[in-house]
Amino acid sequence: MQEKAYLGASKPLKNKTNENSYCKLMDNTLLETIKIENGLINNIEYHQKRFDNSREKLFNTKEKINLEDIIIPPKSGLFRCRILYDKDIKTIEYLPYTAKTFRNFKITDSNIDYSFKYVNRSELDELRAKYSDFDEVIIEKNGLVTDTTISNIAFFDGQNWITPSSPLLNGTMRAKLIDEGFLKTKDIKANEIKNFTKFALINAMIGFREIENFNIEI
Repeated sequence: MQEKAYLGASKPLKNKTNENSYCKLMDNTLLETIKIENGLINNIEYHQKRFDNSREKLFNTKEKINLEDIIIPPKSGLFRCRILYDKDIKTIEYLPYTAKTFRNFKITDSNIDYSFKYVNRSELDELRAKYSDFDEVIIEKNGLVTDTTISNIAFFDGQNWITPSSPLLNGTMRAKLIDEGFLKTKDIKANEIKNFTKFALINAMIGFREIENFNIEI
């Protein structure tokens, strides 16, 4: 059952007297981020699918929770609906959203595993902090390009938009664009990026965003 739903800045779940319990809680807590614009819930079918799949695989539950039934979208404006959950819903927040600008990217190697969308992003945050001079990092794993710390990615080869076939996280917008035939999947090595003419970021909040005048440092 839903414990809280509120509008505005994130409220801590942490009990200050029990830091270890909080960290353990966060390690097992998942996150779903959903775009809400002027009262409309975006791409809910794909969020529901990932939500159901994560709960079944990690918590062995098939008990249905319909996200549309528990989301109360703000009537106007652009919001990031942030749902924390495990077997059950923990909190729902509606946070005003402003898109950031990205231009400069750094490719870095890592064996990070982020196949489920956990609240705990400490390894991703450490990578981002290590290259703070850049707007974002592109993570290379097992010799192949994967994602940035906040999005899936795609490159244009002159005919098609190509997204890495082995992302860190199977994003909801990426899945939708693949199903619609807009994106093709392919293994991409860092030294092949120079062969592409365009570059885009993909996530629930920004959708598919082509990056103008980008720079990717290998």
